[in-house]
Amino acid sequence: MLNKISKLGGDMAKKRGIWAELQRERARQQRLEQQARRTAAQAAARAERERIRAQRAAAQRAAANERERKRLYVESRKSEAAESTADLQSVVEELDSVLVTGVRRRPELTFASLKRTVQPTTFDPAGLDTPPPGKPHWASFAPRPPGVFGRLFNAARYEREEAEARQRYQGEVTRYEAAVAERQRQLEERRRSYQQWVVSQRKEAEDYNAQVDDFERRARAGDSDAVAQFFTLVLDASPYPETFPHQTRVIYRPEAKELVVEYELPSQDVIPTTRGYRYVQSRDELDALPRPPKEIKDRYGNLIAQVTLRTLHDVFSSVLASLVDTATFNGHASTKDRATGQPIRPCLISVTATRDVFSTFVLTDLDPVHCLKQKLNALVSPHPYELEAVRPVVDFEALLAQYKFVEGIDAVAGLDSRPDLLAMTPTEFEHLTRQLFEAMGMKSWVTQPSRDDGVDAVAVNEDPVFGGVCIIQAKRTKSTVGIEPVRALAGVMEDKHATKGILVTTSWVGKDSRDFASRHGRIQLIECEELVYLCKEHLGLDVLISLPKRPPHRR
Repeated sequence: MLNKISKLGGDMAKKRGIWAELQRERARQQRLEQQARRTAAQAAARAERERIRAQRAAAQRAAANERERKRLYVESRKSEAAESTADLQSVVEELDSVLVTGVRRRPELTFASLKRTVQPTTFDPAGLDTPPPGKPHWASFAPRPPGVFGRLFNAARYEREEAEARQRYQGEVTRYEAAVAERQRQLEERRRSYQQWVVSQRKEAEDYNAQVDDFERRARAGDSDAVAQFFTLVLDASPYPETFPHQTRVIYRPEAKELVVEYELPSQDVIPTTRGYRYVQSRDELDALPRPPKEIKDRYGNLIAQVTLRTLHDVFSSVLASLVDTATFNGHASTKDRATGQPIRPCLISVTATRDVFSTFVLTDLDPVHCLKQKLNALVSPHPYELEAVRPVVDFEALLAQYKFVEGIDAVAGLDSRPDLLAMTPTEFEHLTRQLFEAMGMKSWVTQPSRDDGVDAVAVNEDPVFGGVCIIQAKRTKSTVGIEPVRALAGVMEDKHATKGILVTTSWVGKDSRDFASRHGRIQLIECEELVYLCKEHLGLDVLISLPKRPPHRR
């Protein structure tokens, strides 16, 4: 019985491992692709602007008189205003085409695309495959041969000099041959290490791909966890503008063949409030032209309608679409209550669609808002820009009591400038902690939400000298952390035979906790100020923690 339980635990750990690895890999690929596209577009636009500016500057220098120079300057400022307006227009056009772009994009995520291929780099001998310099030659050692008279009267001397020269020569030959042999030994060792590395890479890829095959087998068999995980990857892999969040939660109900998606919608500030720029010659300034409020609100409503239809399209066009007869979409937006200042997450759109009905839509030619309201009877906020909420068609939270959900999350990618860590959910904070320790060189993963043994995360330091298992507890709180969590961490460390324990908190720890950690010797405390520094140092994030009062000053 114990063996069965142990095997089951190992299988579950493997499933969680491959799932976390798939999420990290897809998020990494997506960031790299978006960064490459953004960098290329920015470089092209920058080069074109520099070319135009250089032409203007050259024309101004070549102008025959002051009047012509002034005219050219005014033209350059007007062109600057036009370029800034064109930049805004490109943003608006990108938002207007979110649905069409997604529909025309071929589905990128398949089980085959999740697999790894090994293409090892060519073996680099590092110069060891060439003979070392300084090979001795007898001509460099041989004494000068004597002349006719020398051979008659100094033959013995010459023979002695030649014998000494040959001895030196043989010594150098011996040393050179030893250097060649050592170089060959190093080359063989380097080649052997390279071949071992190639074998390990292929073995790692084979093991990983075997887990992907198992993932595919379970998903195609209708396993609720595997199906939810796959569709989370599908939605997370769908490329949107850089300012869009990529946060989803997915539940699959196999008996009804229904997929329920809770989706984080973009905030209202993605719509540019400026419609263009105008150059005012009398003040030599560029004036921003405000976008009409009604246009801003209409564009935001149209945008979230596009996101809704595109998400449903991603579901019904995926390689597992046959497993989904019905898809429900709940779109939420994260904001703060204007009356209380507390974070809220109103649902702005909720809709249920069947695959048969959705397949009749020509998504490139319809009006997204009209389609949702008139054809799918969606619940749409009457004032989405004011974040007026609607009641979801399916209560996602109520389903959690019956089904596991799968969360697609990249806590780092979702943060904008100066994010408040206290505004994150506990799960998001745990994920951020995981990413921080991974950036610091550890391998880590988040445990099940049940928090078995009180452990939030386990990190593995692979350093052969100082490495080992490290237990991590993440505490997102405004209050002082008492001694009980620190004692509990110490207990788990002993139970897990961990070499180190780390308590990470957005606040600070009390004196008793600090004294206990000091006596224990293997517990590290990371408090608010150090956490802010580590996020900046290792993740490049400038974060804040809105504590109700300043942490106590410590000497």
